[in-house]
Amino acid sequence: MRLHSRRARWWPRALLGLLLLAGALAALVYALTDHPKPVQAAALTCPAATPTLNAGQPLKVLSWNVQYLAGRGYVFFYDTLAGDGPHTRPTPESLARTLDEVVAVIRQENPDLLLLQEVDQDSKRTDYADQLAQLQARLGGAYPCAASAYYHRAAFVPHPKIMGKVGLSLVTLSRYRLERATRHALPRICGDPLTVAFNFRRAVLGVTLPVRGGAPLTAYQTHMDAFAQGCDTMQKQVAAIGELLRATPGPWLMGGDFNLLGTAGAYTRLRERERAYFNPETELKPLMDAYDAFPNEAQIDTGEARYFTHFPNDPAVGRPDRTIDYFFYSPGLAHTAERIRQDRPKISDHFAMLTTVRVP
Repeated sequence: MRLHSRRARWWPRALLGLLLLAGALAALVYALTDHPKPVQAAALTCPAATPTLNAGQPLKVLSWNVQYLAGRGYVFFYDTLAGDGPHTRPTPESLARTLDEVVAVIRQENPDLLLLQEVDQDSKRTDYADQLAQLQARLGGAYPCAASAYYHRAAFVPHPKIMGKVGLSLVTLSRYRLERATRHALPRICGDPLTVAFNFRRAVLGVTLPVRGGAPLTAYQTHMDAFAQGCDTMQKQVAAIGELLRATPGPWLMGGDFNLLGTAGAYTRLRERERAYFNPETELKPLMDAYDAFPNEAQIDTGEARYFTHFPNDPAVGRPDRTIDYFFYSPGLAHTAERIRQDRPKISDHFAMLTTVRVP
């Protein structure tokens, strides 16, 4: 009788202890991770004296996933399908060289608007540097207006290949006045709650450029999820982007790393082991069907290497072999001079993309 009484007292205490421990762990995870709102203002700096776009003028745009300036010669742990790449971070020498190379490309191309993905800010792997500030300093005031939005930020990520602070951003730089910058959250990737808590929080960064004599121009960019096999994350993210574009008043353009193939033919041309990252029927189809794109479906289906935007780090691939970066344009927005800059040796695992639009 007395033993039963002791057990009866012990179980509630144990349960309470477990609940307190679970609550403490949940509070710790929450404190370590980022919690942006579905729609919120993004960081924006833009001097009042910055010139304003004029209706009818050309606007040259460069979109580029710069791979946090890591550079070439690496196979990071996430670069292989098995997640067993040997490298966890670039050397300081690689970071310095790649910063030089990225700045040289920007100076040579001289775009008016830069849409950059994978820009580190205060990450352990890049020695806690502010790569946005580094780029602005090296570009010498050529792009006075800057907007940025984190899409992976945590005070500590307990992944065995990370084990430290992470800050990864979308960055937009402009020669012309930016009136507003907004971060739009995208649906989260599926997974267990702990993994999801520390995972990317993908987003769209939108900026509004006022136009003298015309309607404002909105410029969007994104870097969508990868490794989303087994769930409908990519369909949901494409649907969210489509909804955002349909709700945008006036002209817009969008660039970025969509991590999706453009056509079924592009899937078929991949080697079998590389197809594991994608579905035979691309989730990007609603956007490809609804809007002008570069590269477009006809260009992609030629199979011509000049339309490839991605040069995987995986040595089993060893060459550019796919298109996963795109520009999309609002109906009626004139666009010319579209091309993919395929630098050799490569600077990032993605190539820079360029387009010129005529401001309505």
